[in-house]
Amino acid sequence: MDFDLNEEQQAIFEMARDFGAEHIAPHALDWERAGTIPRALWPELGALGLGGIYVGEEYGGSGLSRLDGTIIFEALAMACPSVAAFLSIHNMSAAMIDKFGSDELRARFLPDICTMTKVASYCLTEPGSGSDAAALRSRAEAGPEGWRVNGTKAFISGGSYSDLYVTMVRTGVDGPKGISALVVEDGAPGLSFGALEHKMGWRAQPTSQVQFDDCLVPEANLLGSEGKGFSYAMAGLDGGRLNISATALGGAQAAFDATLRYMGERRAFGQSLDQFQALQFRLAEMETALQAARVFLHMAADKLDRGTADATKFCAMAKLHVTDAAFDVANQCLQLHGGYGYLADYGIEKIVRDLRVHQILEGTNEIMRLIIGRAVLSERG
Repeated sequence: MDFDLNEEQQAIFEMARDFGAEHIAPHALDWERAGTIPRALWPELGALGLGGIYVGEEYGGSGLSRLDGTIIFEALAMACPSVAAFLSIHNMSAAMIDKFGSDELRARFLPDICTMTKVASYCLTEPGSGSDAAALRSRAEAGPEGWRVNGTKAFISGGSYSDLYVTMVRTGVDGPKGISALVVEDGAPGLSFGALEHKMGWRAQPTSQVQFDDCLVPEANLLGSEGKGFSYAMAGLDGGRLNISATALGGAQAAFDATLRYMGERRAFGQSLDQFQALQFRLAEMETALQAARVFLHMAADKLDRGTADATKFCAMAKLHVTDAAFDVANQCLQLHGGYGYLADYGIEKIVRDLRVHQILEGTNEIMRLIIGRAVLSERG
């Protein structure tokens, strides 16, 4: 097995890394303070083929693999994890429309999604059902004018900002079999948003509740088949967990790279910090953690690309391992910067704040342990 990137993958990584370094990193702190990402950024990413990474070329997508996606999101997150993670959510929504949508739905939405003239968000979590997503209560009733939706979604990245919301709603009985997926367009009658949330990290991403009050959605905006929405959402989360892991890894790598530079420049007791053996040991441990996480992430992505029976388990294991390792590395990097690490100008404290949520979203790491444990027991025979 070859663990190195091939020539095409290396070119993809360098393209995303260089774009991030030029167009994202210099503005990341300003965007965080403003609490938003300029809309003009997205068409630039769309022009690079990053608006529909997994979407087929027929609709303007790039048709890349999940492994390619992890490479892209790691590279972009080296500039800003918050921006890269928002793009990953957009791509998760796009992939769901491409994989499960009707020809009419794909033709109507995907070209604009791929160019990123329209931005998509993913709406699953509710105020009363976080980890227990199958207990969601937002309901859609079919009628002569289409679907009437009532309910509230919480912690939605892009709430009040995005153009499309891929939304899980209850159209039938309690439990996962009664859930369907709708594409709700911004401006739909009855669609509104809560106040922007004040968050520890990911501050550049506008985040709010998404509220439906007799919200009218065209019948044709049903994604796939009625009653299949929960399975679509879970399938989307396998890839989402890889992407969130990749963005965590990119942020941690950026913190590590900055720490290496800092330790070569900062002097104490007559020598640079990188000459202290105890601190060299810390660097060795962090480098090992990052490289191990990267290999594990790529292996899980390869399994998802090949559709192996254990792909979901490996996506959960990757999400658990990589996000924990990435946060630990970033936190150690802050410590090695001393008091300077606590200052916003150095950028390390932002990475620490941004990466903390990666252990929570796309399924908390406690839920990842549950998924993994159940898979291990079912494989026991």
